[in-house]
Amino acid sequence: MVVAGDFRNGVTFEMDGKVYQVIEFQHVKPGKGAAFVRTKLRNVLTGGVTETTFSPTDKFENAYIERREMQYLYNDGDLYYFMDMETYEQEPVGKDLLSDNFKFVKEEMMCKVLSYKGKVFSIEPPMFVELEVTETEPGLAGNTATGASKPATLETGAEIKVPLFINIGDVLKIDTRTGEYLSRA
Repeated sequence: MVVAGDFRNGVTFEMDGKVYQVIEFQHVKPGKGAAFVRTKLRNVLTGGVTETTFSPTDKFENAYIERREMQYLYNDGDLYYFMDMETYEQEPVGKDLLSDNFKFVKEEMMCKVLSYKGKVFSIEPPMFVELEVTETEPGLAGNTATGASKPATLETGAEIKVPLFINIGDVLKIDTRTGEYLSRA
């Protein structure tokens, strides 16, 4: 059991048959009246965010989220296959559970597969990946007055903005959370 007065960022719990994770919390003690806990919660399965207030004595069941490191193997239409490196079991995951930043993942990369009671609900790609540039325009001399950038297509098909000195064949380090170019690898 978890008590609302003990909420911290990242705590997961069950409420009304749904699983929530605390994103933000604030203990409020007004001059008049009872104390309360103001929270911002994310529905773990749908991704929706809500703001709710609780009494500090409200109790909820803990929800344990399983995070397994798995290798991305391949996709077959709308199914993406991941393999547990310890048991060699394969887990098919629907395209609808993949986030936008999955476009930076190539085959054989390790990802975190998040599940609740055996049901996969999300895939977390690695924070940083190294990918090769497959297509970009040549940078023109004289266009560098204000840190100009140009579009580049990576080996996974993702498109990002890169500095003008990047050429086809360069391997880049990318932050998958923001989709930004960090450096050459």
